[in-house]
Amino acid sequence: MISKKLKIGKKTLKNRLVISPMCQYSSKSGGPNDWHFKHYSTLAGSNSAMLILESTAVNTKGKITPFDLCLSNYQQFLKFKNLVKHLKKVNNKILLGIQISHSGRKGSSNAPWKNSSTLKKNAWKTIAPSSLKRSSINSKPKEMTKSDIQKIINDFKNSALLANKAGFDVLEIHMAHGYLLHQFYSPISNIRTDAYGKNKNGRIKLLLEISEEIRSIWPKNKILGARITGTDHLKNGLQIKDGIDLTKKLEDRGFDYVSVSSGGILPKTNLKIHVPAFRAKLSKKIKKNVKKIKITTSGNLYDVKQIDKLIKNKSIDFATVARPFLKNTNWINENYKKNKLEKFIPKQYLRAFL
Repeated sequence: MISKKLKIGKKTLKNRLVISPMCQYSSKSGGPNDWHFKHYSTLAGSNSAMLILESTAVNTKGKITPFDLCLSNYQQFLKFKNLVKHLKKVNNKILLGIQISHSGRKGSSNAPWKNSSTLKKNAWKTIAPSSLKRSSINSKPKEMTKSDIQKIINDFKNSALLANKAGFDVLEIHMAHGYLLHQFYSPISNIRTDAYGKNKNGRIKLLLEISEEIRSIWPKNKILGARITGTDHLKNGLQIKDGIDLTKKLEDRGFDYVSVSSGGILPKTNLKIHVPAFRAKLSKKIKKNVKKIKITTSGNLYDVKQIDKLIKNKSIDFATVARPFLKNTNWINENYKKNKLEKFIPKQYLRAFL
């Protein structure tokens, strides 16, 4: 199953293996630099069907760290356009995607390998649906006004327009991992009493408004997806039924796929990550309740036989794989015998596999 093609919207994946977005925290001005050209060039040659660039902020204060990618102005757009052009030269058969996001109260943080997770210099005031701290080490965010909310909608739309002009084939909206859109949807972080709170219909409102705005301007011949939360792994948080409801609404609005994630709304939850394919049960439940929209997931997908099994038992339609590609960009090549992946190996390399 892994080696079979898959049609998503108007595009076709040459196989079922997609490289998941992975933050690099290596930009200085928001645009991609030499590191990103090197890093993504290597991944583009991995024989995967699609490569999705790391989480990219829709405005400067939407970054997680000062070193995140950001797509909000013309200078950044030019750098992304050059990167897309370069990667298409590396591999003109791979589909290129970008994930756009806003960090909300998880912002103003340091790169994960720094000594402290909070910024001491150049920190900024974060925003969120409610003025609730994520943890003791995070600063207290400003509760967003209606004007702030409208600006976020406009910023997401602007980033989508720039992504299209830059030549990306795929756009993924980040609605998970404890970032701003997830913060609006989760009752853990949203205690508003206005139209963007109160109940589930209010908490989901911003996610749907952004989805509708982007669907209206993102070309129908390109792929549109979203990273969503299957559950918060908390008693009073989002549950699987909420993930199903959001997916159905995105399907109704013409989205092509959802990537099922979970957890992240608080630093500590009941999520257990030290098991293979730990989100596959969530993705299977969601897939069972939708019609056309394609479903994927990530998280400890290290074994191609396991991935093949997940596709066969209808847990997912395709796999979004992350860390195995960081450890070994030849991961597909080295697993070629297990699932007829040899047809994706360049003929120049075949003698190494005889």
